[in-house]
Amino acid sequence: MENKTIARTLRLLSQLMELHNENPFKIKSVANAAFKVDKLPFAIKDKSLDEIGKIDGLGKSISAKVWELLETGSMVELDTILAQTPEGIVEMLNIKGIGPKKIVVIWKDLGIENLGELYYACNENRLIEAKGFGLKTQEEIKKIIEFKMAAQGKFLYAQTEGPVNKLYADLAVWLNTISGNPLLSIGGDYRRCLEIIEEIELIIGVDSLEELQTKIIDFKSITFEPQTENSYLAHSESGLKIKLQVVAKSDFYLSWFKLTGNEKHVNEVLALAGSGPFNSEHEIYQKAGLAFIEPELREGLNEIDLAKENKLPQLITYGDLKGSLHNHSTWSDGVHTLEEMAVFCKENLQLEYLGMCDHSKSAFYANGLNEQRIYAQHQEIDALNAKLSPFRIFKGIESDILYDGSLDYSDDILKTFDFVVASVHSILRMDEEKATSRIITAIENPYTTILGHPTGRLLLSRKGYPIDYKKVIDACAANNVVIEINANPLRLDLDWRWHRYALEKGVLLSINPDAHRKEGFHDMHYGVLIGRKGGLTPKQCLNSYSLSEITALFESRIKNI
Repeated sequence: MENKTIARTLRLLSQLMELHNENPFKIKSVANAAFKVDKLPFAIKDKSLDEIGKIDGLGKSISAKVWELLETGSMVELDTILAQTPEGIVEMLNIKGIGPKKIVVIWKDLGIENLGELYYACNENRLIEAKGFGLKTQEEIKKIIEFKMAAQGKFLYAQTEGPVNKLYADLAVWLNTISGNPLLSIGGDYRRCLEIIEEIELIIGVDSLEELQTKIIDFKSITFEPQTENSYLAHSESGLKIKLQVVAKSDFYLSWFKLTGNEKHVNEVLALAGSGPFNSEHEIYQKAGLAFIEPELREGLNEIDLAKENKLPQLITYGDLKGSLHNHSTWSDGVHTLEEMAVFCKENLQLEYLGMCDHSKSAFYANGLNEQRIYAQHQEIDALNAKLSPFRIFKGIESDILYDGSLDYSDDILKTFDFVVASVHSILRMDEEKATSRIITAIENPYTTILGHPTGRLLLSRKGYPIDYKKVIDACAANNVVIEINANPLRLDLDWRWHRYALEKGVLLSINPDAHRKEGFHDMHYGVLIGRKGGLTPKQCLNSYSLSEITALFESRIKNI
């Protein structure tokens, strides 16, 4: 075992001891020993136990640990303390700029136990007010975690959108140097708007393959390396894999179609349409006897049967949204004031209403509202509604679903809200039976209007708690509860694969940004994309309702309780 490995192990032990508030003198001794071992001019593995004990800075106790490590490959003390520490907390020790003292705050005060939860907390601006942190530290942590996520070769759709749009624009400009008006498009998972992207697939149609092969070295934005005669590979600065396929212009639309849909969809359509050539994707579907199927739906589910019967859904668009529900302000853990959030919705986004849903009192880590602060917030909302009319702020709350499935306030408080978003935020380690039972209990509460982020997942970092989707959706249908599509790119929860079942059961979905700052409203864009994948139409989306329609819906629910 090399000195650096031994030093690294001792350093980890000292950090974990500090996390668990052990004797400061002992912690300092282990940390100093790690430093000494790292700087030794000889290999410690070649020394006897007695010789190791004589090394300056080690002493009898630490030399015994080093010997144990050399002999067995581990240390009992380290193994014991590791067993008491969540794996994600240990991983945080590798983040530059946050040592054990800050991690204790993250773990013990904020209840965060892994990098995914930490990244989400950064997005929600939750670290700024924590002891020893600030905006600069929060942003640095966020960048480091993003780098780690990119190293896995997987990216959130939202992380790829900006770079892909720029690359597409650069290619479009460069293609003006190629004769014959080349065609350019994006296919693959990105075009189908999947939530996780591993590679970007581009396609170019040209009159002369040889001309493009000769000139592609002149493209400066990114370096494309040839893989086969007509395919190229590149990587963005963040490590995103980019594939480029070059085809004859006459083959472009067929190739683009093949590059977009999943294998089942492509094979079934082409079995009906034949082999071409085709002058557009619309022509492919036309020759197959099918209505045109939007790229988001090309997943090999039931879209072809629907297209045969001309029963494809009229998919929702961003322009269909009339308001934004489930948002946070400085009343809890938001960045902007209630008025700033409302004015942004009214003037910048041209929306008709805002649903303000700050955290409930059990979310102490997010400055959740107690009963007195709820009353004060409602007074501010009344004043702002008078000022901003006809724009309206609805009085909402994101109520924690407690472990037994109850909501966070008494009925006397719950009835003061226009609507209630019920969400699980704590005690996430549950089996399917417990998670399902807990959520259904909340759904059956007459004050629950919307079920928030149903599984609590954080993409690329934390699996959601397991639920019986059918039972949960059926309960929402039976109790007239809306299900949220949390539009935060880290969540996109409810998963699009269950949208169809919910819609078939008559359950409304709501595209909620869960915005904690003004810029967060723009996440509704990603909620729309994932809603389209699930077949969502404007009529089945709660926040596509006009102000008068949603007001009537909220009022009718309250009257029926």
